[in-house]
Amino acid sequence: MTAPAQPVTLAVETGTGGILLWVALPYVCLAVFVLGHVWRYRYDKFGWTTRSSQLYERRLLRIGSPLFHFGILVVALGHVGGLLIPKSWTEAAGISEHTYHVGAVVLGTIAGVATLGGLAVLVYRRRTVGPVFSATTRNDKAMYVSLTLTIGLGLAATVAANIVGGGYDYRETISPWFRSIFYFQPDPDLMTDAPVLFQVHAVSALLLFAFWPFTRLVHMLTAPLGYLTRPYIVYRSRDVRLGTRAPHRGWERTGS
Repeated sequence: MTAPAQPVTLAVETGTGGILLWVALPYVCLAVFVLGHVWRYRYDKFGWTTRSSQLYERRLLRIGSPLFHFGILVVALGHVGGLLIPKSWTEAAGISEHTYHVGAVVLGTIAGVATLGGLAVLVYRRRTVGPVFSATTRNDKAMYVSLTLTIGLGLAATVAANIVGGGYDYRETISPWFRSIFYFQPDPDLMTDAPVLFQVHAVSALLLFAFWPFTRLVHMLTAPLGYLTRPYIVYRSRDVRLGTRAPHRGWERTGS
């Protein structure tokens, strides 16, 4: 009787390669992610923007932007639920493994396709619209490649393991490994048996997070809360004559 075939992985055993990939790399990328944002906020506040190109072209933007942003939002929420919430919690809440698995695969696949579709429209827009392409930097191009690669690998891993293949429960291996990083007790053994697509997706995601602070993706971590508390902006005319109409009663012109 022969033993069942093992899935192809990046590291068969937890050796030097496994330690570098699943212990050292996560902490290096996490440190760059945090410190990079601190540096960017202190020394490049005026560059903390998406550099909107809406004035150049709107038709394709109205299609690609909502498709990408809603898709990536669902993808992010799915990763938060799948990686941070233990399997025992969902089972205690009455959600069976089969129900969770079907819901995660269906929603994850739809969200992944929507995200890649929206991203494809945005990339096409940047390449074909002259002013938008002129405003695209090398950093933007590298960001689009990294983002597309990470999302594409995640979608491919989901389809290959759960739709084409016989199914893979990443909450038994990848999720505990991810949480162990924040417990400061990383367990690389959990990742050595994961399918290769999940491993490559994890590595690409870590590298994307290390690259994140130096791209326009920083705008995803901000919110315009300052608009709620900032004072009113008072506009005053420099003209001696303020207009053809007589000023309203009770209003007095201020000196300049």
